[in-house]
Formats: sequence, C-alpha cells, structure tokens
Amino acid sequence: MGRTYIIAEAGVNHNGNFELAKKMILEGKKAGVDAVKFQTFIASNLVSSYAKKADYQMKSTDNKESQQDMLKKLELSFQEFRLLKEYAVELNIDFLNTLNMPFWKIPSGEITNLPYLLKIAKTKKPIILSTGMSTMEEIAEMLDVFCDYNRNDITLLHCNTEYPTPFQDVNLYAMKTLKEKFHVNVGYSDHTKGIEVPIAAVALGATVIEKHFTLDRNMLGPDHKASLEPGELAEMVKAIRNIESALGNEEKKPSESEKKNILVARKSIVAKKDIKKGDILSEENITTKRPGNGISPMEWFKIIGMKAAKDFQKDELIER
Repeated sequence: MGRTYIIAEAGVNHNGNFELAKKMILEGKKAGVDAVKFQTFIASNLVSSYAKKADYQMKSTDNKESQQDMLKKLELSFQEFRLLKEYAVELNIDFLNTLNMPFWKIPSGEITNLPYLLKIAKTKKPIILSTGMSTMEEIAEMLDVFCDYNRNDITLLHCNTEYPTPFQDVNLYAMKTLKEKFHVNVGYSDHTKGIEVPIAAVALGATVIEKHFTLDRNMLGPDHKASLEPGELAEMVKAIRNIESALGNEEKKPSESEKKNILVARKSIVAKKDIKKGDILSEENITTKRPGNGISPMEWFKIIGMKAAKDFQKDELIER
C-alpha cells in the first residue's frame, strides 16, 4: 500500500483572521500532514440571503444571523490567501485553495452543481471529491460529467456531512463499495469526534484522509466542535503512518524480527523420564517441550514405536 495523503481541513476555523490562518498552516506542518486546506468563497456568491444554517451551525454560532451573514465573517481575501500560499511553500506543505492547486478538492455540497463540475472538469486537473449526502446514482451521474476529461484522475472520498457524525452513521464499508463500483481510488473525509475512524479507513484502503482541525475547539464558529486540536492531529498522523507500516503486503511468512524466536517458542520431542537404550518410545516416556532445536512434534507418529538409539535423561532431546 502507498502513502496515505493526509489533508488537514482548516476550512473556516481561522474565523476570518489571517494570523490564525497562518498559525494553522504551521501547526499542520508540525503535525506532519501533507496539505492544509482552506475554504475559499465569497459568501454572497456561495449562498443566497434566504439560506438557513444547518443545525450544527445553529448550535455553535449566533442563531439570529443568516448563513450568509455567518460566512461573511469567515471570509479571507484572495490577497490574504496568496500570502498564506507563499507561507505554505516556505514550510514545504501543500496549500489547497484556488491558487494554482495541484488538484481540485470538491466538497460534498457541489456534487449536483453541474455548471461548477463542468468548469472544473475542463481544467483537466486531478480531482478529489467528497460524496457526503450522495446516492450511488448521483455519484454515477457526476462521474459522467468527467468522462471526456479526467475520469482516471478522480479520488472519491466517502463522507458523512453531519457535524459531528454519529459512529453508527459512518458506514466505512461504503468506501469499499465506491471502489468496487466505480473503479477509482477512494478515501475518507471524516467528521466524527476523535481519530479512530480515519485510522480504520486507512486499514480498509483509503488513499486520502481529510480531517477538520482547529487551534482551539472552544472557539466560536461552525466547525470547531467537530475538529481536532493540533496535538490530536499529530496523534492521528502518527497512527496512520504506523498503520501503513503495519499493513505490509499479502505474503505470509516469518518476519526478520521474529525468526530468532522460532527456536525459543516452538517445541521438540524430549524424554518425559529417563530412557534406556533399546526402550520402545511411547507416550509414556516421551513428550514435547521447548526449545525447538530438536525433532519437531510434527514427526510424533514417526518417533512413536521406535527403539531408543541411546540412553536419554529426562528433558533430553530425543535423537533418532
């Protein structure tokens, strides 16, 4: 298995503050992620003035304001994003927004936005696409949009968009269904609390992991409560890298580290009690004990009935 691409979703957890956004890039770098992703938007172009906030947004923001008003507070200018990208380049970490990205990351809410999908398809850049709230039919229809452009450069991220996602609604096996049905790379965009589920996703074959993070879960804002703090993000990255190493390959054989334990842990046929030369070897006078440097117990029935080749003391290795 290859190296999982880990995206730290900063999203709007900078709360519209440039210095906080810059610090998030630094913390992502310290945690060992491959990319820090921000959500770039102009609120009035993204949502109408009539759009309501999601339930989770109502719980963590001023519930008297509209979704558009909430998002306006979370905007960063394109000039600020340019400066953030320069900072990310200095730190040698990928920076995902609209500034010459190596690939597009499409959120779940855009999977039915045909004009948007077509514009992205025409760029012919690789695409990572979250599939939260989607049916298999909607995903198939979306993929048809990309057929004439870059169908082979798409990674589908299984996702549930509830913040935080209840564990019983994660349905990680659906990630495998996406891979088998659409023959694309798959990954997982996580909104659960904690780090267990993205780690499990890697064990199931995720090539990309996306996880929200924040500098402080107690900050006011729509996504902080379902995000990891920097120390937790670092723990997730470490655990994922350990799992990648542990997955290995499909060949079953003794590892180099355990070969030295074979003689120590396995058993040999030994004398159960003192045996005289010429005695018949039987279950009454032989048994199996460690170490494993003598006749293997797998030859038990070949040894039973033989005459002792010499005198054996109790626990001595039996010899032919």
